[in-house]
Amino acid sequence: MRDTKLPGDKGLVLKSRAKHHAISAQLLRPFSFTNKPLILQYEVNFQSGIDCGGAYVKLLTQTPDLDLAQFVDKTPYTIMFGPDKCGEDYKLHFIFRHKNPKTGEFEEKHAKKPDADLRTYYTDKKTHLYTLVLNPDNSFEVLVDQTVVNSGSLLTDMTPPVNPAAEIEDPDDNKPDDWDERAKIQDPDATKPEDWDEDAPAQVPDESAVKPEGWLDEEPEYIGDPDALKPDDWDEDMDGEWEAPQVPNSKCESAPGCGEWKRPMIDNPNYKGKWKPPMIDNPNYQGVWKPRKIPNPAFFEDLDPFKMSAFNAVGLELWSMTSEIFFDNFFITDERNTADRWATEGWSLKKSAESAAEPGLATQMLSAAEERPWLWVVYVLTVALPLVLIIVFCCTGKKIPAADYKKTDEPQPDVKEEEEEEEKAAQEEDKSSPVAETEAVVEEDAAEAEEGEEAEEGEDGEEEEKAEELEQDTEADEKLEEDILRRSPRNRRPRKD
Repeated sequence: MRDTKLPGDKGLVLKSRAKHHAISAQLLRPFSFTNKPLILQYEVNFQSGIDCGGAYVKLLTQTPDLDLAQFVDKTPYTIMFGPDKCGEDYKLHFIFRHKNPKTGEFEEKHAKKPDADLRTYYTDKKTHLYTLVLNPDNSFEVLVDQTVVNSGSLLTDMTPPVNPAAEIEDPDDNKPDDWDERAKIQDPDATKPEDWDEDAPAQVPDESAVKPEGWLDEEPEYIGDPDALKPDDWDEDMDGEWEAPQVPNSKCESAPGCGEWKRPMIDNPNYKGKWKPPMIDNPNYQGVWKPRKIPNPAFFEDLDPFKMSAFNAVGLELWSMTSEIFFDNFFITDERNTADRWATEGWSLKKSAESAAEPGLATQMLSAAEERPWLWVVYVLTVALPLVLIIVFCCTGKKIPAADYKKTDEPQPDVKEEEEEEEKAAQEEDKSSPVAETEAVVEEDAAEAEEGEEAEEGEDGEEEEKAEELEQDTEADEKLEEDILRRSPRNRRPRKD
């Protein structure tokens, strides 16, 4: 194998593309279909994939003139089994040649197509085990990697069927001339209504239509190109009179239309078309004619197609557009347990080695992206989008500063506009507060003091007494004002820890 996971393991390799290949080997003894099953299994690895070609094996029929040195596609075989692919058609053949007991001729019988998806076995470049099991009760199983992908009966699931139909259509039987296959006929008693007008047109001019204003009746829709010039090599004797190519009339671009105006056509409400008699059931209807059935002269009934022709050799006869197809461990037996043990000791080792050597998830993703570059877009979106969302929600959110107010503090405004409104209201209240009254009392006392001083300028003793009283009153007023301001909640400052 080109990239073997088991050192020293070898097999057959188809090396050339677009070539015919053949190789065969004699069995230790012929295989005869008696009362024991047939188990055929072998391994295939499409190391380079497969474009168009087969990897099936043939069990060659035991005949006196079998010469393996002359093994070709015409060499008789009993069973052909294995994978085959061309284009997007993935096949897994199981074909056996059945002998007609009446004529002695052989006819190929093909098993139904598997329902399973076989694509992976042709594209994953791994070693796969193909197994065919035929049982004496005419049942069969097709397995890939010891998993059943197709099963059925040789009597009911082959194409064409093993046993022909007991009756066939008489090839000499002919349909009578008076045989009536018409299920419906025209009513012979029907007559055309008197008001049915077959000559009425399907469409008529719209009488309600009015020519648009600005329609240019005298202007043609197309005119000769005024900028066109007759070619110098134009020969009127050979080419005829030269005419400028037609171009759209520029005057019609701004108008509703040009040329002769005609009313638009509409569906004719009185149109009925050609009259036809209605259809009725045919009283003489006899059904669809079929030839009569006669006994099939070639009929036979083989209830035991399992008993096929014996074979004594196995071979590969292939043509492929892909090289490097690897074959190994061909095994033919009549014991299922032996075949399973052989698979465990051979193919299972390769499967385990290939599985152990498989690349990790990251490597598989990179390999897939190399084959399908559009996967890079998926990878980028899958990784980048969550990161962008995390950054947007976690790093660009609006930060709200934490408040340092104590539980005993008064409620604080949350909006700047509310703060300004409350400040204005507080100023208006302050004007009517005891502080304002105190200021007014101070001003009145000051005025009275000035009047006393003017009236009693000559009395020094009285002035000193009044001045002392005034000073005492002023100090009392100031203390009262400070006390009121200190107790007012609006003048408190938020405390900071």
